[in-house]
Amino acid sequence: MIYSVDVRIEAPVNDTEVTDRVADAVRNVFPDAEPVHEDGQLVAEAHTLDAFSDVLHEQEILDTARRVFLQNSTDEGFDFSLKKQAAFEGVVNFAVGEPDELGEINVEVRVREPDVEAFIDYVSPETDEGRPVDPEREYGDRIDPEDAEY
Repeated sequence: MIYSVDVRIEAPVNDTEVTDRVADAVRNVFPDAEPVHEDGQLVAEAHTLDAFSDVLHEQEILDTARRVFLQNSTDEGFDFSLKKQAAFEGVVNFAVGEPDELGEINVEVRVREPDVEAFIDYVSPETDEGRPVDPEREYGDRIDPEDAEY
């Protein structure tokens, strides 16, 4: 799929945290982003969510991700937040409910092309009994669709 998106990632860095560890947390789930320190937080930009989508497939949390994305979508894009500690371990854990004491990794996705729903379908496709409805989709460079077992 050809798409055009801007992804802005922000993560607060508290006095009790090591900046490099927070940066590692961001890069573990968004390897295409390079965080920079700005005013007590790390900020990064990316133009793809392919590796992030691969993690969603690996963890088999497509339905959860899709629900979060659609609940937080507008005509321009969608937003979501992740737990920092889980991201440090390379795991996607969506932050819902009460904010985490250390703050969360906040992600804002602005979609220029295609439309928002089509991009959400690409990142987190619909499933049938836990398997993607469109198994022919390419999953970026982290999962080879030929080797994937659903």
